[in-house]
Amino acid sequence: MYTRILVPIDGSEHAKQALSVACKLLDKKASTLYLLHVPETLDYTTTLVWGIGAIDASVTLAEREKSGEQLLKQAINSAQEEGAQYIEKILTRGDPVRVILDTANAKDIDTIVMGSRGLSDFAGVVIGSVSHKVSHSAKCRVITVS
Repeated sequence: MYTRILVPIDGSEHAKQALSVACKLLDKKASTLYLLHVPETLDYTTTLVWGIGAIDASVTLAEREKSGEQLLKQAINSAQEEGAQYIEKILTRGDPVRVILDTANAKDIDTIVMGSRGLSDFAGVVIGSVSHKVSHSAKCRVITVS
C-alpha cells in the first residue's frame, strides 16, 4: 500500500484506468490521492472521458482550465466511488512532464500512477510520451497503465 499517490488526469481513457488502479493501491483510511491536471494546448478537437464532452483545439486557456476543473470533479467522484477518502486536486499550468515531476517532489509522493498514453498519442510517438519521460526522471516509483 502507498500513502501518497499522484495521478495525472488528462481526460484520456488511459488516465481513467490509471485512477482506478491508484484507488486499488490506496490504504483507504491512511492514504492521500493527489489528482493533477495540466491544461494543454491541443492540435485537434478531442473528447474527454467522464462526460466532459468535446474540447475544441481553438478554445482559450480559461476555457481549458474550466474543462479541467470539471474533469477533476468527475475524477474525484470516481475516486470516492472506489473508496478514496483523502483527495487533493491540483490544477496548474506548465509543461506536463515538469509539473508532474515537481509536484511529486513537493508533495513527497510515494508513487505516480499514470496512463501510458494520453490525449495526444501521435505527438507521443514523435517526441516521446509524457509517461516515458516521467518514468525515466521521477525520484519515486512510477506505474504506467494501458
